[in-house]
Amino acid sequence: MLPEFANEAFTDFSVEANRRAMMRALEGVASEAGREYPLVIGGEELRPGPTIRSLNPSDPEEVVGVVARADQALAGRALEAAWVAFDGWRDVSPEARARYGFKAAALLRRRRMELAAVLVLEVGKSWPEADADVAEAIDFLEFYAREAIRLGMEQPLTRVPTEDNELRYLPLGAGVVIPPWNFPLAILAGMTSAAFLAGNTVVLKPASAAPVIACKFLEVLRDAGLPAGVVNLCPGPGEAVGDYLVQHPRTRFVSFTGSRDVGLGIHELAARHAPGQVWLKRVVAEMGGKDAIVVDQGADLDAAVDGIVASAFGYQGQKCSACSRAIVHQAVHDRVVEAVADRARRIPVGDVRDPRSAMGPLIDEAALEKVLSYIEVGRREGRLVAGGGRIPGKGWFVQPTVFADVAPRARLAQEEVFGPVLAMVRASDFEEALAMANDSDYGLTGSVYSSDRAHLELARRRFHVGNLYLNRKCTGALVGVHPFGGFQMSGTDSKAGGRDYLLLYSQAKVTSERL
Repeated sequence: MLPEFANEAFTDFSVEANRRAMMRALEGVASEAGREYPLVIGGEELRPGPTIRSLNPSDPEEVVGVVARADQALAGRALEAAWVAFDGWRDVSPEARARYGFKAAALLRRRRMELAAVLVLEVGKSWPEADADVAEAIDFLEFYAREAIRLGMEQPLTRVPTEDNELRYLPLGAGVVIPPWNFPLAILAGMTSAAFLAGNTVVLKPASAAPVIACKFLEVLRDAGLPAGVVNLCPGPGEAVGDYLVQHPRTRFVSFTGSRDVGLGIHELAARHAPGQVWLKRVVAEMGGKDAIVVDQGADLDAAVDGIVASAFGYQGQKCSACSRAIVHQAVHDRVVEAVADRARRIPVGDVRDPRSAMGPLIDEAALEKVLSYIEVGRREGRLVAGGGRIPGKGWFVQPTVFADVAPRARLAQEEVFGPVLAMVRASDFEEALAMANDSDYGLTGSVYSSDRAHLELARRRFHVGNLYLNRKCTGALVGVHPFGGFQMSGTDSKAGGRDYLLLYSQAKVTSERL
């Protein structure tokens, strides 16, 4: 009997054996520096010529891997290969499809340290952040495999004596999965596996900043025995390959996680009817946030400071769920600002190959320049109390930065920075703090620290976000525990890791037979 789903435990790196294992994994991945990886289309490995060089953001002179780059012709070929595979894959039973998911999860566990090491080197994750990314990928495979089985069972309907009625969930067809670089294994694995476990086939276009980990995931699917063409790997630039696939008349669905601007472009392109297209394309989009933590009078201030610092500076603030606004009741504002600034100044920043580095580099030079430009905006809009500059060295490092006295409508309090920059805002009372938190184009995550039950209940009703956390940080959603997705410009509220998610990759068919 299949055991109930349980989240994968995180690795304890205070255990010496685990630390040694991670060091060996880092050495092993480093020994593959410059390795070349192919496209995978219909099970065939292709090396067309043009490549994407994946660089180590801690030291951009180091090439993590060289990945073949697709063009539009190859992207079209990948989509056709997905449709060819769909003819057989859609008839595979949900139980059999689930077994591929369970096998892939088992293989991820065996390669856990290696894959975490790739994340350290390719996207600059600290050891705990990289390990959590791999654990979440395992969770997605395990959870969605069980969901495929559940949705494949007979679905409840109201019965009438004169008919035999049934509802079955059918796959949509061949679609495109476009994951982000910030969770380049977890979100990639979740989006991709949800699609194929529901019976669809996929063209996977990974983020250009994180193609090597996508190639590693394709190795896992191959070793799990997934049939050729069910998932096709097609790295390439978004403005060429991505847009081409999104607007292609043979694309049935698009699953995207990334920036607001790119997501809006995808939504618009997918909505246009192309000649020969016989469906409305399904779009699943998660597009970022401007997440706030509200600290009430009477809150546990130590816990609030812990939550703010962890949420704002974990993975350099490069999370859609990151706290980029702390809205603090005026009665405790100054104490919270001082404590957050003090903690921020003491965060160890450096090359994340070193386990002592709690914060690493930004993903690339463009991200560095964007964050530095927002720091300059912050100098005009607020009072700098911590950080505020680039850290000298080879990598793309920025100090954890805190601005106080930021107006609630200032750019720094409204625009997504996607870096380690925190705006702190003063509120006169809890109701005003809640209004400030809701005054945003986004609605992804939020958090409230309060000891007042009436205020917590008011936040339950009025804090308009898809994921609200009370007396805990606003990052760290767990599969099956915190189905994840937000409102407004944060996307389509897809609730990844929840019991509704596979329905986004399915269509319901009702068959009625008169008795």
